[in-house]
Amino acid sequence: MKPHVVIYLLFSLFVIVVNWEAQHNLAVAEFHQEVNEEEAIRLRILANSDSIADQALKRDIRDRVNEVITEWVLDIDDMEQAKATIQANLAVIEAIVEEELERYGLDQSYDVEFNAVDFPTKLYGHLVYPAGTYDAVLITLGEGKGENWWCVLFPPLCFLDMANGDAVEETTDDSIQNEEGELEDEIEVSFFFVDWFSGLFENLFG
Repeated sequence: MKPHVVIYLLFSLFVIVVNWEAQHNLAVAEFHQEVNEEEAIRLRILANSDSIADQALKRDIRDRVNEVITEWVLDIDDMEQAKATIQANLAVIEAIVEEELERYGLDQSYDVEFNAVDFPTKLYGHLVYPAGTYDAVLITLGEGKGENWWCVLFPPLCFLDMANGDAVEETTDDSIQNEEGELEDEIEVSFFFVDWFSGLFENLFG
């Protein structure tokens, strides 16, 4: 095969790989959509401690609070209306916390507020919530030193499938990490091919 044909084929292959890499990175960026502070209302629950009882209490309160708030906002499309609805019903959330504490036989302090709360960057499915101050229902149980739990109340993404209103399995941290890991692996593989072809091209014609 003539040298200029080899050069042309290698160069064409290199261009194809680079183009594929660019398209792949765009696809990854589109998959992870960024949501700003003005587009979400969140729920954060701080358990008293990491004991089995305190964490179980946190989960039971989580389930009941999610259920009632989802009912309140499921048919609401306006962010300000959702905020007003939640703010007007904080007493209902406080009553839920009191009932669960009584059911557990605990004389534990608690605090329920709807306010601006600082969050670190969070990945929720394919949605990225950058670090910032979000409107959130914050429930602090006892000393609030236990593992916390959070989700998105509006639009309601905690437990309900918006398409049909059926209960669905909550996305776990492990599945999110696996999903990110697979994407990172694909990116690393694609960069390997780009680097390999770049090195080959330089060795032959550099």
